[in-house]
Amino acid sequence: MLKFSKANTKLQKLYKLATTVLKRWLGQKIGRSTPKVYSFDILSGVDCPFAFNCKSQAEEQDDGSRRIKDGPHTKFRCFSASQEVLFTNTYKSRKRNHDAIHSLETSDAMADGLCAALPKDARIIRIHVSGDMFSHKYFMAWIKVAERNQDVLFYAYTKSLTYWVRSRDLVPTNLVLTASYGGRDDHLIAEHSLRSAKVVFSKQEASDLGLEIDNDDSHACDPTKANQDFALLIHGVQPKGSDAANALRILKREEKEAVA
Repeated sequence: MLKFSKANTKLQKLYKLATTVLKRWLGQKIGRSTPKVYSFDILSGVDCPFAFNCKSQAEEQDDGSRRIKDGPHTKFRCFSASQEVLFTNTYKSRKRNHDAIHSLETSDAMADGLCAALPKDARIIRIHVSGDMFSHKYFMAWIKVAERNQDVLFYAYTKSLTYWVRSRDLVPTNLVLTASYGGRDDHLIAEHSLRSAKVVFSKQEASDLGLEIDNDDSHACDPTKANQDFALLIHGVQPKGSDAANALRILKREEKEAVA
């Protein structure tokens, strides 16, 4: 059975944005109730066929524990893969979704299952805190889900750019996509002028690139910014001694100094 998750701490910040974006873009009458934000998550790495620089996954051990497994070209570790190592319930929930969605053979069946599981009070859905569009029929399923739920705003980061380019003309306006740099098909971003996000190791790097930093997905989910590229600061648990780990250490030190 497929299941959506309630918003994590970062996504909860979208509640305020949800009120303005939905009124302006979807014309939705929110009323007095707070719009709800949910995510649909599958397995990190395992369900990311085009991941390259961030390829990481939780690998089950014989004793039932899990350890992180980085890919041969990993430059920065996927934060959601680390979550699946640290938190058993998180891993099990994503694994159940993984098993259930892969058991469905057509995009229509996938769309039916996702629509049936969609919370009735959902107004913003992040597709994949973990995982990605693992096949074209799965990508098409989300297009169908968005088409059937025009009062909901869906958004996703993706490295499955081949699927996006192949069906770009079919993507409805309430499905906001961001090409995530660090995948096998990065060349498609410039070739097809796809809105993109790039992981940076410092605020200065983002400034040098002329990119605003999105700290709370407010850029990623806002359909009025669907043509604006942006940056994401390195985060999560990074391999010891790596450039990513050193950058993260500096960022944390700068944050402490700013507060002091």
